[in-house]
This record gives sequence, C-alpha cells and structure tokens, in this order.
Amino acid sequence: MSHLTQILVPYELAVRQLKIRDSYDWHQRVWQAFKGRDGEQRDFLSRVDEADEAYRLLIVSPAAPTKPDWCPTDCFKTKPIPDDFFAAGQFRFSVLANPTRKLVVRNEAGERKKNGRRIALTKREDLIAWIQRKAEAGGFDIGDPEGLRTIPKPRSYFQKGAMQGVHFAIEFQGLLTVTDPALFRATFTSGIGSAKAFGFGQLALAPC
Repeated sequence: MSHLTQILVPYELAVRQLKIRDSYDWHQRVWQAFKGRDGEQRDFLSRVDEADEAYRLLIVSPAAPTKPDWCPTDCFKTKPIPDDFFAAGQFRFSVLANPTRKLVVRNEAGERKKNGRRIALTKREDLIAWIQRKAEAGGFDIGDPEGLRTIPKPRSYFQKGAMQGVHFAIEFQGLLTVTDPALFRATFTSGIGSAKAFGFGQLALAPC
C-alpha cells in the first residue's frame, strides 16, 4: 500500500531557518522523514509546489514517513492510499517532469560511452512524444494530445558538494486512461522520467 504525505513549509521556515536554496536541499529534508535509513536506496517520490504563504511538499512512499523534527505538527499530514483509488479507469493528472534525451558520446577510440550527455526537450512536439512513450511504458494513455498542457517551469538549479547542475522542468497536465492496471500502479509508485531524487516524476492523480 502506498502512502501520500503533505507537508506545508512556511516560506519563513524554509528560507530563514532551514536555509533551503535548491532542489538538493529539499532532497535532504525529505530524507529526514525516513529516519534510520542511511545508505538505503530511495523508494519514495516527492514534489514541491508553491502554495499560499508556504511550499507544499508531497511525498508518495510505500511506508508512512514520520514527521521530521523541523516540521510543525499542524503542517504534517499522511494517509494510506486505498487500493480502490486505482480502480478508476481515468484520472486527471499532473506530473512535474525533467524530459530529456541522451546524446551519444564516444571516446577517443570511437566507442560509445556508457553515460552519454542529456539535453532538455523544449519543443511541444518533442514533449508530447516523450510523455506518450512514458505512458505506453507505464500502463496508461493520454489520448488526444490537443488536450494536454505542457507548462514550462523555471529552471531548477542545484549544488551537491562541489558539483553544480540544472534541471529543465515541464509540468504536464491532462487526462489519462489506464490501459494496464498493474503496470500503472507500479508506475505511480516508481514515477516517470529522470531526476526523481530532485522532486520530478511524481504523478498527481484525481479520479474522473
């Protein structure tokens, strides 16, 4: 069973006390809701949106998190997602994604390197093709792409130690139809696309 957790983080708390500057800082704060798991593989998804006077942090996880020490009691809510939630055949969805494609990079001998460079997708036709591929692999269908919104978001810069990086965020909004319930459930749990540790890939769903 999956759990959905919402943490409202007042701007004052986020900026002045927690000193959250970027997506990597959020990543570290989310881990503090899963105590005693140092060194374990991440099995949860997160997403941060701006709400009225606060950041809204959403977490989807197989096990219920615990309220981190920095979070006020009245700002933390978690609940299990009932199995019958996924019985709906159609959902309104939103997903904040980092759509990219990998460029082939070769070494001096002309051999293809294992880790190629990724570039962001920005054209609408490329974005639609990307989400359609993810949908097919994830047990759902987005139907007529004319009804799909592709909303560019500000670039998400981050710093991890000496490493600096940037993610190009796009929010997809639309209507999806489930084609493979078991696969769709697995996709909801694992997310879609890259940079999931940095707040991307979580499907927000509302049954139709």
